Amino acid sequence: MSIPIPSGTSTATLIRISLNVHSTNVRRDLAHPDGLHKTIMTLAPDGLDETPRLSAGLLFRLDDATHHAPPTLLVQSLLPPDLARLPRNYGSTETRDLTPLLTALTAGRRVRYRITANATVRRRADDNPHRRTDVALHGDDALTWWHRKATHAGLALDSATHTPMRRSRRPITKQHGSGREPGHFRHALTRFDGQATITDPDRLRHAVLTGIGRGKSYGAGLLSLAPA
Repeated sequence: MSIPIPSGTSTATLIRISLNVHSTNVRRDLAHPDGLHKTIMTLAPDGLDETPRLSAGLLFRLDDATHHAPPTLLVQSLLPPDLARLPRNYGSTETRDLTPLLTALTAGRRVRYRITANATVRRRADDNPHRRTDVALHGDDALTWWHRKATHAGLALDSATHTPMRRSRRPITKQHGSGREPGHFRHALTRFDGQATITDPDRLRHAVLTGIGRGKSYGAGLLSLAPA
């Protein structure tokens, strides 16, 4: 399986941002996922095509604060990020080249994983059999969804826990002939944690670099791995 990496880029960069909760910009972004998406997009170079997030390979995940650490924003990019473009006093940053991680993914190796994903299924709408709508999954249904996605991504799950996360909104505009009224669709985000065994390293590298599932512009899909 080929991995779509922009020309001149050999791997991905992971940026860990320990957010400054006293920053007005941070408080705004935490309250409005659209603002968080816009701030992250400033890390990408100007002049990309009409799908700049996809072209830059930008993925992100917001990990909640703990007793020992503030909220942490993880951002992954296939292009060199320009950290100077973050708002002033947004937080402390550290970067890591993911090449060692990607080259260490071998069949049979056990890993720990974390992903916040938009677990949904597309079904026919009740009011219109010709229209399909995304339905959020919860509980055991969300776990079943993750098992299926993980298997496709080259992981055999040894364990899995799920934690419902914040719901993010994205605006929906009416599409011609769709019958959809303007409004908001909620991304029901679920965090999955556990251990797994690598079954297909190429598929897994692809999943790490491109993300899993929908809602990538709103904090879903970034897969983190570490030795078990």
